Amino acid sequence: MSRLEILRFALRGLAANKLRSFLTTLGILIGVAAVILLVAFGEGASQSIQQSIQRLGANTLTISASFAGGGGGGGLGGAGGGRVSAGQNSGPRTQARSLTLEDARALTDREQAPSVRSVSPVVTANSATAVHEGASHPIAQLVGTYPSYFEATNKPVESGTYFVNDDVIAARKVMVIGRTVAEGLFGTADPVGKPVSVSGVPFTVIGVLKESGSTGMQDADDVAIAPLPAVQQSLTGFGALGSIIVQATGADATDSAQAEVTAVLNQRHGITPTGTADYRILNQATLQETVSSTIGIFTALLGAVAAISLLVGGIGITNIMLVTVTERTREIGIRKAIGAPRSAILGQFLLEATVLSLLGGLLGVAIAFAGTRFTIAGISPVLVPSSIALALGVSVGIGLFFGGYPANRAAKLRPIEALRHE
Repeated sequence: MSRLEILRFALRGLAANKLRSFLTTLGILIGVAAVILLVAFGEGASQSIQQSIQRLGANTLTISASFAGGGGGGGLGGAGGGRVSAGQNSGPRTQARSLTLEDARALTDREQAPSVRSVSPVVTANSATAVHEGASHPIAQLVGTYPSYFEATNKPVESGTYFVNDDVIAARKVMVIGRTVAEGLFGTADPVGKPVSVSGVPFTVIGVLKESGSTGMQDADDVAIAPLPAVQQSLTGFGALGSIIVQATGADATDSAQAEVTAVLNQRHGITPTGTADYRILNQATLQETVSSTIGIFTALLGAVAAISLLVGGIGITNIMLVTVTERTREIGIRKAIGAPRSAILGQFLLEATVLSLLGGLLGVAIAFAGTRFTIAGISPVLVPSSIALALGVSVGIGLFFGGYPANRAAKLRPIEALRHE
């Protein structure tokens, strides 16, 4: 028999029981779709987190107090997640001190910290609501800082301009707002030069940040940035800083900058070699490597769990093919009696199992592709080509492996015994 005839017999056999064939492919379909989708969501989550980290730059350090308390509001938005701490040793805790403006100024000393390019003290006002001509918008993050903050945190202005050092010295009430704030207060109108009241304090919008996008449940564009003294005078008071953003002279100088910052702060805060630091330093480069490794392991585990459903689908193919062989025992006997070789019988049933698994795999890829068009919990799935190739390859392999036993059983049937079968 030719290969074309074997294929025709295989397709005819599958078509004879359409519903059963569809239900058999369903197991493979679900398995393939689950593997591809879970890997895609893992990759999407990884890229989302990486983008959030990269917004601060690979040469950026974020210093925050390691104890509760202190004025100035919460920490810096976008620097969430785990922390890579510096200057913390086992031993008794010294008298805890808040981060202050004097700490930030000390870090600008070129003799003590030659690897530091810029220092941006940060305070964050909580529950700030902006109002413009009847329209109001609760700002997720109202940041008070220095002009160097924009470069250190990679926040370019799309329209208008930044505030400058003169604005900081004069404590001018000007601000740069994110796209979400601009749309909430001004709609499609140009916000630059327009007045805004923030918790009853008048500010003037001088710039709009370039859109950054959302990261999971956090909107990076729901932000307003103003000169540090203006925010302290009007909203937060002159208490402790929420954090200090330090930009190293380059990505390769980040570790050196971290060591220098640690030495300066230990000296200022009276941290002894056996004491525990009252601050933490978040190293963006180290955090990015850690997150990449963790997300990679997590994605692999997700894919492995989803692959179990492929195994279940393979067992389903074995079961259905055994039933098929039993039902068609007499047909097999007739074909062998009129001269059909063992290879033809073996090839037909192997081909049936492979077609079932391949069809399920292709449908699973189509469903997975459609599933990646949707965003779930703020995460946009990213298709990984290798996962598609692997899932399809495994589905075909499952057809050959799990279809091998029933096919071999059919090929070994003796014609006389097969013809006697009722």
